[in-house]
Amino acid sequence: MPVKILIIKPSSLGDIVHTLPAVAAIRDGHPDAEITWVVNSEYATLLRGNPDVDHLHIFPRSEFRGFGTPAQLLPWIRKTRRLQPDAAIDFQGLLRSALIAKASRAEKIYGMSDSREGSRLFYDKIASVDRNEHAVDRYLKLAEAFGAGSNQSLRFPIPSGDALPRFDPFPGFVVLHPHARGRGKSISPMVIQEFCRVLAPTRVVVVGKSHRKLSPPENCVELTNQTTLLQLIWLLRHASFIISVDSGPMHIAAALTTNLISIHTWTDPRRVGPYNEVAFIWKNGTIVRVSDLDSATVLGKSRPFRREDVPAVAEIVMSVLAQQPAL
Repeated sequence: MPVKILIIKPSSLGDIVHTLPAVAAIRDGHPDAEITWVVNSEYATLLRGNPDVDHLHIFPRSEFRGFGTPAQLLPWIRKTRRLQPDAAIDFQGLLRSALIAKASRAEKIYGMSDSREGSRLFYDKIASVDRNEHAVDRYLKLAEAFGAGSNQSLRFPIPSGDALPRFDPFPGFVVLHPHARGRGKSISPMVIQEFCRVLAPTRVVVVGKSHRKLSPPENCVELTNQTTLLQLIWLLRHASFIISVDSGPMHIAAALTTNLISIHTWTDPRRVGPYNEVAFIWKNGTIVRVSDLDSATVLGKSRPFRREDVPAVAEIVMSVLAQQPAL
């Protein structure tokens, strides 16, 4: 009988991306294993066609709200109890995810030393990790604690995505992802318009989710709230360059291309920045490569991204575009 492994990482989008190399390492170490991934329904399409995952166990979190929660939750728990994996690996590190591992009736539960909310009380084996390390490196250490090798080349299996109807990828375009859920991460509509103006006549495709309305210039294609996750991935794959705030789509972009600049206001790019040494980072008015972060002096400070910061970013973008085939 093949080893049955349960991966617990229901959310969020960027965290799921960060977990992909660890699951790939587990697959390499256990090629015949039956691997099931617990994932929120809204992010399930990110794992479409993933060669390292055999099954998805959907966690319909949006349904577990209000007075009807027990009626929805109990059938899901019963289904989870039937999984009975040989090992449950908790990459989420919260009480909820540890309870999912326990509910699965796993023979052994693995977790990390920086897990929170008392979740470590449920673990049979705890991987020692440095909470100041990048999430990808922390998750890889958890995979190694389970028995995955440490010498494999990293893989980020990202689906090819779905093409947008009536959207021509030629001539080339820049994707701008200016929105994030975290407070203070998003950039303002005025800054978005300034990016479009400075990068003209190059097309700037604005994507993401937001309640704010934008009156775009002529070269700006407004697709906010208009793409599925797979359509967004397709756009990121076909973009000539990507400008993004610290967000899930930024981490997808980092797995797909080096033509990326990530804007960080208060977050630490050493922990949650793009896992891509060639990508660029904007922080506190300074732009550096990811490979130069260890020697950077701006990481302890934070400030918003302003209109006057646009030209420096645009200069990087235009220099990269100038080396590509004609737009």
